[in-house]
Amino acid sequence: MIDSPVLERVLSEALRHGGEFAEVFAEDRSTSSALLDDGRVEELSSGRERGAGIRVVSGETTGFAHTADLTEAGLLRAAEAASAVARSGGGGTATVAVGPLDRGAPDGRGAGRAALTPLGSKGDTLELLNRADDAARSTGSGITQVQAGCGGSRRQVLIANSEGLLAHDQQARTRFSVSCVATGDTGLQTGFESAARTLGFELFDEVSVEELAQLAAGRALSKLSARPAPSGELPVVLAGGSGGILFHEACGHGLEADHIVKDASVYTGMVGQQVASPLVTLVDDGTVGSEWGTFAVDDEGRPAQRNVLIENGILTDYLWDYLRARKEGRLSSGNGRRQTYQHLPMVRMTNTFLLAGEEDPDEIVAQTPRGVYVAKLGGGQVNTTTGDFVFGTTEAYLIEGGKITEPLRDANLIGNGPEVLKRIDAVATDFSMTPGTCGKDGQSVPVGCGQATMRLTGVTIGGTAE
Repeated sequence: MIDSPVLERVLSEALRHGGEFAEVFAEDRSTSSALLDDGRVEELSSGRERGAGIRVVSGETTGFAHTADLTEAGLLRAAEAASAVARSGGGGTATVAVGPLDRGAPDGRGAGRAALTPLGSKGDTLELLNRADDAARSTGSGITQVQAGCGGSRRQVLIANSEGLLAHDQQARTRFSVSCVATGDTGLQTGFESAARTLGFELFDEVSVEELAQLAAGRALSKLSARPAPSGELPVVLAGGSGGILFHEACGHGLEADHIVKDASVYTGMVGQQVASPLVTLVDDGTVGSEWGTFAVDDEGRPAQRNVLIENGILTDYLWDYLRARKEGRLSSGNGRRQTYQHLPMVRMTNTFLLAGEEDPDEIVAQTPRGVYVAKLGGGQVNTTTGDFVFGTTEAYLIEGGKITEPLRDANLIGNGPEVLKRIDAVATDFSMTPGTCGKDGQSVPVGCGQATMRLTGVTIGGTAE
């Protein structure tokens, strides 16, 4: 995207008036999306966005400017603006947008349409959406609404900095989702399922859209006969893959170094201490196959890597971006990520998961006299300072006499991250991953979450049953 001699001149301009560090992050992103709602095409679009963000650090002050003008003159203007903010002092960070935001004005380089089509042909995409719609409706007559969506992106990034780093990466991501509504005597119930990988259209060589649709529809139909969830503290069995988001939120965010250095995490100063059950080994790994949070280099140009955060219950390390690691005299863990070139990088997770154990998943259920089996978790929130969390369930069942019995209406799991980690008393072998989108400080990035079936000896269920 930018020649090396130009990068050198831009970095020199960024540091010309003083400064300790300068960085150029350039991005070329093409996207496509399609949405089928009750058999009607509601969206079929594509687009392209190109630009660069320039960061200059001087002491405790960071200047950041972004521009859609990738000419040398445009980059030099952005470098000058970032440098001016950095040398103004006062600490903190300021962001400057340089010039009008170009979302695809014709410039002879193919802007305005995706140079690479992430989703294959429009016809192929619409065929997938219609197949999913048909499969969902064939699951049962109670299905009254179906929405299927397909989206993808191809992203090329270039990162260069004043310490001599020059890195490139290309990433293709594709996602397919199905949402269903079932109607019955108890009213309307919903079900959702998705698949997402760091792949192009070849995702559908591995994923059946019919299976996704049937899972979503079955989830909605099962809730038509669901009973109110119990309330109070009960053992909870999390199905493989379903509970990864809980650990992403409940402890993963608390292990990000920006929270640690601000003393805004319950895990601050606890490296080397027992923070979880000995059955817990928590890993963040940006190199895992084609999972949703996988990449070659992070958005600061550091190679993705496998980071063990908790090993056999002992806290071993935190997640680091480049600048925070630099202040501590250590290396980045490859966790500096940003949403687009218009954003500064921050410490973010990639694919975060608990390693599998040795038990049989069916035996874990059989050894639970009474409790709740959570097949699918929904969204949630966590207070990183205290570790307190609330998560919704989107598919759950009662466990009675060691057997999964009646479906339950949606409820909340309420607890504390560090406490829940200590209450894991059984981990199975059936490890799987789930894709997700992680939001933090106004930025969203793709992540993967995973675990095997496991049992928590006690979690507060926010149900409505008396």
